[in-house]
Order: sequence, then structure tokens, then C-alpha cells
Amino acid sequence: MAFPGQPAPGGCFYQGGYGGAPGGPAFPGQAQDPLYGYFAAVAGQDGQIDADELQRCLTQSGIAGAYKPFNVETCRLMISMLDRDMSGTLGFNEFKELWAVINGWKQHFVSFDNDRSGTVDRQELEKALMNMGFRLSPQAVTAITKRYSTHGKITFDDYIACCVKLRALTECFRRRDTSQQGFVNFQYDDFIQCVMSI
Repeated sequence: MAFPGQPAPGGCFYQGGYGGAPGGPAFPGQAQDPLYGYFAAVAGQDGQIDADELQRCLTQSGIAGAYKPFNVETCRLMISMLDRDMSGTLGFNEFKELWAVINGWKQHFVSFDNDRSGTVDRQELEKALMNMGFRLSPQAVTAITKRYSTHGKITFDDYIACCVKLRALTECFRRRDTSQQGFVNFQYDDFIQCVMSI
């Protein structure tokens, strides 16, 4: 079984396609998919959604539950994580994959929010990251906590942004770590492309 942020057997994170067809449904039954209504309500004629449209879609769907709606920067990060064609948008299949990832991370967040405050602290974050398979030093967890917390507390929106960045940076690193030893050599330009594309 794959945990949020970790690959399933065979190396794939979550099964999904490479975008929907412009206009109508790309396959029979797509219009009956409950997620398609949320997607189609904001998608343009091109059958794609950008960060602003994703924000509206996720807000209208109620996926954030009692938490604040996602901010547009978090939506940009989510798109960059799954935007395989580098268009800056998501098709329906990419959106479905994102929906599954967000739901997994949401369940994860709730399970590690021990005091039910709607936030996670450094210790809860460290446990959550370890549970997802990330083996990070205490210094790295502290740096992540400082980056994503306000007064030591990480909101759901910031938790999702953190998970998106960790997943994307880990994938970028893993692609270059061909021997799987935990070490890579980056050229400066490659490093900048990797980090700035997220």
C-alpha cells in the first residue's frame, strides 16, 4: 500500500493520466464521475484548470472541510506537482489524481493532529513525515517547521504545501540519484530548474 507522498509498488505514486480532452468528456462515463462536476464548473473551453480555477474548484467542493480554503500559492504548488506537460494547468485526469493525493494527506493530517487543534506542531509533523517514509534529520524538520508554521503551528493549507514541496523535491532528487545512494551531483542550472519549477 502506498502512503501519501510515497510510491506504490512499481514506483508510481498514484495512478493517473496526462490530462483530459478539451471540451467534453474524454471517455464514456466521465460526465458521471462525481468529480467531473466540480472540474467542469470551473474549466475553460480548453478543458484545463489553472491555479485560480483550482482554488475555486477545491473551495466549492468542500475538500478542505472545516479548514480554511487553499490559498492560490498552494494551488500553484499543487499544479506544479502534477503538471507533466508544463502547461501551468491540470486536465481532468490530473485533477482526479490530485484529489486522491489531497484526500490522503487530509486523512494523514487529521490522524496526526492529536489535540484536534486544526494544526500540527513540530513533533506531530515529524511523526507524520516519518510515517510517510521521509527520513529527515531533526535540523531538516526544524527548518521545515519554521518555513511552514505560524507560532509553531502548521495549518492544513501549509501542511499540504509542505507535502507538495517534499514530494516534488524528493521526486526530482530520486530521478537524479540513479544508484539510490542518497547522493547526487547537480549542475547549478539543473538545481535552479528543479527548485524553481515547484
